[in-house]
Amino acid sequence: MEDVSDPPFRAVCKEGGADLMYTEFISSEGLIRDAAKSRQKLDIFEYERPIGIQLFGGDIGNMVESAKIATEVNPDLIDINYGCPVKAVACRGAGAALLQDIPKMVAMTADIVQATHLPVTVKTRLGWDDNTKNIVEVAERLQDIGIKALTVHGRTRVQMYKGSADWTLIGKIKENPRMHIPIFGNGDIDSPEKAVEYKNRYGVDGVMIGRAAIGAPWFFNEVKHFIKTGEHLPPPTITDRIEVTRKHLDFSIRWKGEKLGIFEMRRHYTNYFKGVPDFKPFRMRLVESLSVDEIYGILENVKDQYEAEYA
Repeated sequence: MEDVSDPPFRAVCKEGGADLMYTEFISSEGLIRDAAKSRQKLDIFEYERPIGIQLFGGDIGNMVESAKIATEVNPDLIDINYGCPVKAVACRGAGAALLQDIPKMVAMTADIVQATHLPVTVKTRLGWDDNTKNIVEVAERLQDIGIKALTVHGRTRVQMYKGSADWTLIGKIKENPRMHIPIFGNGDIDSPEKAVEYKNRYGVDGVMIGRAAIGAPWFFNEVKHFIKTGEHLPPPTITDRIEVTRKHLDFSIRWKGEKLGIFEMRRHYTNYFKGVPDFKPFRMRLVESLSVDEIYGILENVKDQYEAEYA
């Protein structure tokens, strides 16, 4: 969720029903160097709680120091990313690369647990490839050195995001009588039905939702409503979509400034109006606009065009 789960996006997800959120993952090396982009990612707000700061890196010392820095801004927990499969991260010995060196993963985690008074959690994958799906053993070792929860994405690093997520081993972690910490499953939860099915079938304590919330931050409430009632919420109207888009834009401008806030909002318009027919002309106008008032005007045009169809 790099360049996605920033405070403006988290704000609309919180309103959309997210129970626990994480920052974008933050480079430990960037925090040590006091890089502006990494420091900015430490921004958290009271209404977001509970909120976790997620760190990644390949050097144990730097990860420990970055955990201490992150602790100072008082999140609710520190999360370690051992799951990111992206080449630029893994080739630096970070993210999913630690799945190739479990002793180092365990040592790094143990030192971070000792470096902060906050709960430490871990996000990882099944293994590096099909020959190293050792997550059941790894889960035990991470629990034994003090992590408070574990999230597992049901793919290997080699798979990246291809194919289907396999939750079988996630279920085996939950079945392990030695395990007592919460276990969360992740991967391919793209409908309320699937969230309920996977939670019940594999016995996890909860599900982590990532890509399905992009352009649909109301997805969390849809899942929770389905869990509670077995029924679907009505789909968002065009007015609902516009309202969320405006809130996202407004927060983006407050947090990043008008110029950057408008610029970085451009990546979200297609997602918020996905499935709306013949939307391309409106999208082109939105991404070309440099004025907040002009964007508001375009959104009103969208409402006038589609309100009856999406009421």
